[in-house]
Amino acid sequence: MAPTVLLFGDSLSFHGPDGPHPSDDPRIWPNLAMSAVGGQVELFAGFGWTARDAYWSLVGDPRVWTVVPHVDILVLAVGGMDTLPSPLPTYLRLGIRYLRPDGLRRRVREAYLAAQPWLARVTRGRPVALSAPLSVRYLNDIVVAIRALRPDLPVVVMLPSVHRAAAYGNVHTGRERAVAMVSAWAARSGVNVFDVAEVVRAHVLGGHGNPDGMHWGWDGHRLVGAAMADLLVQRGLVVDPAADN
Repeated sequence: MAPTVLLFGDSLSFHGPDGPHPSDDPRIWPNLAMSAVGGQVELFAGFGWTARDAYWSLVGDPRVWTVVPHVDILVLAVGGMDTLPSPLPTYLRLGIRYLRPDGLRRRVREAYLAAQPWLARVTRGRPVALSAPLSVRYLNDIVVAIRALRPDLPVVVMLPSVHRAAAYGNVHTGRERAVAMVSAWAARSGVNVFDVAEVVRAHVLGGHGNPDGMHWGWDGHRLVGAAMADLLVQRGLVVDPAADN
């Protein structure tokens, strides 16, 4: 039977070199990974999603409830956006979208985006969008909730990627702590770890991805898709298609 993955992701899971793409685009890495192992993916993702957003999706989206009983693997490809500098508290930053009239909203957003790189450098990347302890808390809440229904469901967590984004002042000081805490939690919880930074570091830092310095080009998606497929095979989470030949 073809394996099905339930994947919670941020924009790295659907954003290419020229912008966002539909979840069924064969070029994005989740589809590339599952195509390589003869499977399919149920993708739940959004721009800027943190581990907290993934948890909210789990508890609040009835489409997730529909697929949970039928999937074979859970992949948590969130947590990277958590590590980005967020000089303005999240509730204020996200609240900009609700400002009216429209002209005021645009001026406030433009002012914040102009100030963000400078603020990220001045504050040395702190605070981050979601602190490492909270990221771990929400990742753990997701796993605990799903294991209550599917106790034997294998889980993979993706560690934060890297970036060279001018919008964040090229600052990423929050990544190291998040990597350490998520890795330690995964070891305690029996969760498989996928270190995506080792796969895309040269692609991203070499300037081969999206001009925003954050998202990946199609070569990056191919690298990540192949690496994820290899991990699933190596950990015995899926059957190696080559073994059937």
